[in-house]
Amino acid sequence: MKKTLLIGGVLLASAAGGIWHANQNWSEPKVMPVAGATARDWHPETFWYEPWGASLVHKGMDIFAERGTPVVAATHHIIISENDSPRGGKNIWALGPNWRLHYYAHLDSIAEDLGWYIEAGTQIGTVGSSGNAKGKPPHLHYGIRRMIADDTRIDDSTLGEQKAYWLNPIEYLEPVIVN
Repeated sequence: MKKTLLIGGVLLASAAGGIWHANQNWSEPKVMPVAGATARDWHPETFWYEPWGASLVHKGMDIFAERGTPVVAATHHIIISENDSPRGGKNIWALGPNWRLHYYAHLDSIAEDLGWYIEAGTQIGTVGSSGNAKGKPPHLHYGIRRMIADDTRIDDSTLGEQKAYWLNPIEYLEPVIVN
């Protein structure tokens, strides 16, 4: 499996981000990351759900689907890394517009030769249950992390100070959610 260096990716993204910011033309289309998924395919309170194992809280949403269902880029991305880790299993970190890192985890497979830049809707992998989701129903764990904190999001919940860095992906995807 290809592994992209995070530091190199961030440097590339920083250079490209400066250009996009200066030109104000890197749009942010939004696409449901699991083909055919509707609001019935996840629990509406999955974001920041607790207790959640070693992480204490669930910093994303789990979109359930059959193993092998296509997973697509939720917006335009610069691919930062493709990994296989004990928790996230086969996973992808990608930089999207507005300096947001998108995390796609528990994949069954990662698409070959993604390249460094992909458009929204491009297939990046398939739904699975890799990593710590082994033995659980197949799903995509989708999370969005800010690179710049939003202190207005901090609250008194468990790890509430970390909310400054995490977006609720259900709210992010709201414009494309089918009920």
